[in-house]
Amino acid sequence: MSGTYAVEMGERGRLVIPAELRERLGLRAGSPLVMLDTPQGIVLATREQAKSLLREKLRGLDLVAELLADRRKQAATEDAA
Repeated sequence: MSGTYAVEMGERGRLVIPAELRERLGLRAGSPLVMLDTPQGIVLATREQAKSLLREKLRGLDLVAELLADRRKQAATEDAA
């Protein structure tokens, strides 16, 4: 279940997560959270939620192939010099 919650920033930039949301997510004082600054806005997530979002975003990308292509390009540039 997801929802939209309106919160106000308090003194020193503090935000209060609504009790209903804290209970549903099992958040307690000191629970580690991750704040993501995205082009669409700020996302506040638990570490596990952030990992899932990142995995979803990277799914289908071949990062090793991209790295190898970059290294080959650099080597070719260095050899030409």
